[in-house]
Parts: sequence; structure tokens; C-alpha cells
Amino acid sequence: MKKWMKRKNYTAQSKKHLRDKNLQEAAKVLSLMEVDDAVDVLDEVDDATKKQVVDMLPEDAGNDIQMILSYEEDEMGSRMTTNYIAIRRGIDIRQAMRELVSQAGENDNIGTVYVLDESDKYYGAIDLKDLIVARENDTLESIINTTYPFVTDHEKIEDCIDELVDYAEDSIPVLSETKELLGVITAQDVVEAVDDEMSEDYAKLAGLTDEEDLRETTKESMKKRLPWLIILLFLGMGVSSVVGAFEAVVAVLPIVMCFQSLILDMAGNVGTQSLAVTIRVLMDENLTGKQKLHLVWKEMKVGFVNGLLLGSLAFVFIGIYIACFKHNAWLHAFLISGCVGVSLMVAMVISSLVGTLIPIFFHKIKIDPAVASGPLITTVNDLVAVVTYYGLAWLFLIQIMQIVS
Repeated sequence: MKKWMKRKNYTAQSKKHLRDKNLQEAAKVLSLMEVDDAVDVLDEVDDATKKQVVDMLPEDAGNDIQMILSYEEDEMGSRMTTNYIAIRRGIDIRQAMRELVSQAGENDNIGTVYVLDESDKYYGAIDLKDLIVARENDTLESIINTTYPFVTDHEKIEDCIDELVDYAEDSIPVLSETKELLGVITAQDVVEAVDDEMSEDYAKLAGLTDEEDLRETTKESMKKRLPWLIILLFLGMGVSSVVGAFEAVVAVLPIVMCFQSLILDMAGNVGTQSLAVTIRVLMDENLTGKQKLHLVWKEMKVGFVNGLLLGSLAFVFIGIYIACFKHNAWLHAFLISGCVGVSLMVAMVISSLVGTLIPIFFHKIKIDPAVASGPLITTVNDLVAVVTYYGLAWLFLIQIMQIVS
């Protein structure tokens, strides 16, 4: 708790100095912070100020911060810290303990000790507990885990999230392409990465190109929201045109308008559920074509069963409502409610299919399905629901049963 309070205090001080343009004081405070925390603070200022502050830092801290800042925001290297303990392979247990004690003063991520080979390349890792309980006559090699998981610095964060969560280690080494140990990702960094990915995906599903926060100007927020809104405007005009094409149905049987929103809402809800499930499944890059087909079939079955159940409920309750409150004949009331129930079931099945196929398609053509799918699926499902509902009303109620208001 004490360490957390100190960290929070340093962060607040450095941010205040940067706001006041007191760069010398900001550099002093940043030099006392962990490298990844210092990078988070510097990410909030412009590039020119960032360079000035980094140039004022001690050489070691400045080099570490400069290295992390050189990575793209979505790369693993941008999340790592240089706060770790590393020892060389070939020493004995007693020497390893001495190295641990000597480095622990400056590095507090001591739960895992990393091992380098003779060429300074990453070799493996030792759990602190194994090192403590090892006897003097044990060899260091016997407690080194050479299969300990690692990530590379240029890997995308979103591609590694599932693996990092599954590993459940206190830290994971970050290596270069040549197996040099550059830094580590701590459990806290993993939690923050997961949180950021979830927030980003939520923003994308809402039709935003990126997350927004309180610091953004109105212009910046508009730039993120407007592109999809323009696309959806024209798609919405298309849906309205389709509704207009069924004007004759509404003129002959105006009561069908009462239940349009019910069909649209349920189709949208089902499509969004399938979308969420599909995007979650697509995070697994090893997903096979057979597994994708299984997912499509499963979502269609779920849509059909839910549609059958809800369609049956709609048939009963809407039929009673029309007969009792709209004063229609019972036969006519249940013919209309039957049309609503069947339309609801068909729309839910098709919406489940659309909500699964669209993100799979975008994933196939290397477009982030979370970006493109959310707003698009809502509009496509509206179109499907409208065509299904009014098409069935025209065919079944007017053409076959010849019901008129």
C-alpha cells in the first residue's frame, strides 16, 4: 500500500510539473519512477516536450524510456518495464542468491528471476521460491525453467491477451527477435492491457474509431464518430425506402405498424448477442474453418429455439391484445399475431446468422470485426426484419387470407 501511495504521489507531481512547464522538476520526479509509469505520464504531452524531458533524465533511465517510447502503442514493447532481475547461467546457487540480493534494491519484480546465457540471450526463468529452497549442492540448471513463456517486443497486444491471461505468471519476459531480454510485462500490465482492449472493443462496437475521454475536444470526438454515422445515415435511408415500398400493406392493414418496433428490437438484440460471441471466439487466431462453421450452426440453432419460444409467446399475447383492446375478431386477431410470431422467429434466425457471418467475413479479409461489425449489423438486421415482417404480412395476411382493416 505504501509503495502504491508513493507511486501515485510521483505520478501526480510529475503531471503537475509538466502542466506548469517546469520540465527540470518533472524530469527529477520521472527519474524516481518506474520506467513504464514514466512512459504513461510522458504519453500525455506533445512530442517536443517529451523529447526535452527525456534529454534531461539520467542516461540509463532516458535510454530505457526512449526505447519503450519507440514502440507503437499496440505493440507489447510499449507495455514493458525494465524493472526485473537477471542472472547468468553457469553460476551456482550461492552466487545466484548474492545476485538476487544485490539487484533487489533497485528492482522490486523479484518473483521471477530471469537467466541469460553466455551470449546475453534469454535462456529461461527461475521461480523465487525454487531458488530459496534450493540446496547448495543443487545446480542452478536443475531449477531453471527453459520452457517459461515469453512474448516478443513487436507482437500486437490484442494477439497476446489470451495467452498472457492463461499464463497467470507474475511477469512475462519480452524478447527481441534475436532473443535478447528487453524487459518484462507484469501482472498489473496484463490487467491494464485487458482493460484497455475491452474499452477499445466497446468503443468500436458503438461505431467509434477509438476510445474517447474527457480531455478530447469536440472536434476530435466528432472526427471519431462522424465517419460511421455518415455511412449509417445512408444505410438508414435504404431501410426507410424499403419500409416505403410496403406502403400498400400499411394502408390496407395499419395495425401491423404497431408491432414493427418489436420485430426490429428483437432482431437487433439477437444480432448483437451473436456478434459479441463471435468476436470473442475470433480472438483465437488458431480457429479452424470447421470450428467457424460449428459456431455459425450453433448460433443459428440458438436463434431458432429462442425465436420459436418468443414467437409462440408473441402469438398468444399479441392475439389476446388485438382481440380485447383493438376489438378485432378472434380469428383475425390470431392471424395477425401469428404473422408477428412467425416474422419474429424468422428475423431472429436470420439476425443470428448475420451477426455471426459478418464478423467472420471481416476477420477473413483482415479488417477488425469489432470496428466494422457493430453499427453495420444493427442496420442490416433492421433491413432483414422489415423485409421479413412486411413481406409476410403482404403475402399471408393480404394475399392469402385477404384480411383488411
